[in-house]
Amino acid sequence: MLDDSLLDTPEALARADRRGLLRGAAESGARVRTALRHAEEAGITQLRPEGRPRAILIAGPGAAAASVADLISTLAQGACPVIRLKPTGVAPAAGALRWALPGWAGPVDLLLIATPDGAEPGLEVLADQAYRRGCSITSVAPAASPLHETVGAKHGLAVPMATSLYAEYEEGAAAGPDALWALLTPLLALLDRADLIEAGSEGLHKIADRLDHTAERCGPAIATYSNPAKTLAAELDESLPLIWTEGPPAGPVGRRFAAMLAEIAGRAALAGELPEALPAHGALLTGALAAGGDPEDFFRDRVEEPQALHARAVLLRDRPTGGLSAAPAARELALGHDVAISELEPEEGSDLETLAELIAVTDFAAVYLSLAAGGRS
Repeated sequence: MLDDSLLDTPEALARADRRGLLRGAAESGARVRTALRHAEEAGITQLRPEGRPRAILIAGPGAAAASVADLISTLAQGACPVIRLKPTGVAPAAGALRWALPGWAGPVDLLLIATPDGAEPGLEVLADQAYRRGCSITSVAPAASPLHETVGAKHGLAVPMATSLYAEYEEGAAAGPDALWALLTPLLALLDRADLIEAGSEGLHKIADRLDHTAERCGPAIATYSNPAKTLAAELDESLPLIWTEGPPAGPVGRRFAAMLAEIAGRAALAGELPEALPAHGALLTGALAAGGDPEDFFRDRVEEPQALHARAVLLRDRPTGGLSAAPAARELALGHDVAISELEPEEGSDLETLAELIAVTDFAAVYLSLAAGGRS
């Protein structure tokens, strides 16, 4: 059960947050600015690529790298195929993971490697393979990591990852919510130079400003009733979130939210894009998961029983394509089955700004849910 009193006690939240996840979420804007500075120092903003790559290949471990690939694919909007190289191996340990290039990869393709660790031998092998094939290589990894040195030695573009101000004091700080922005920002700057994504210096600074503004609204000192992240965390207590997204930028945000709920809060969630999510999740709104679903004996003693898990819809909206919206149908389906629905809609802005706001709110919500429910933070 979620501890409601803890949510509105900043001192208690700070004591519970042993991994510094709240600080990491609040630092996201600062990470964008530092990562942009590292990209500029590495020469990314002065690059003049000769044409676009045939394909972009993205490799890296964990949820952050998966989100990087998902976001880049969405933002590229079909201008270039974006393919995530998924790792294989016998365990999720850095030494056990392996990546491989597709057989067709060659000199006209671009390999992007994003990792908050940089000690994965499999990524070094991948960089060597890409070098021998003639692929262009760019990596974002900690400056002192073996991968950073390997990519530089292979004539690739090695960008040092923007680390947390407190990373040297806290184990695991690089894997916090802000790690996404440390990995993503230099790659957005690179793809802006390749004319694949509009993410120039001005646009990236706007992202940082939006992240700072959202952190102010969602910070631990802001009471639950006016804090969208704390409100969402409280609403998701004892529920199975069905995350429905509308608008192109919202899709990867919903998938990231589901991944963060699993990784940070230890909670299961399902994500889908409207309108396809409605028939796909429709059966979950009936039976035991429906709010109205109840076992046969209504009058039995439930004092010693755990609270039943019910579905709850979470609608993440951006500007729908063509002005058409499936949101009314989503609300009708949920409320028709007595299933509560939470909604988040960002303020006006570019695709990058709106997805940044949605990511920030949902990252904070996942952290609050973990802390208030005694999660693994």
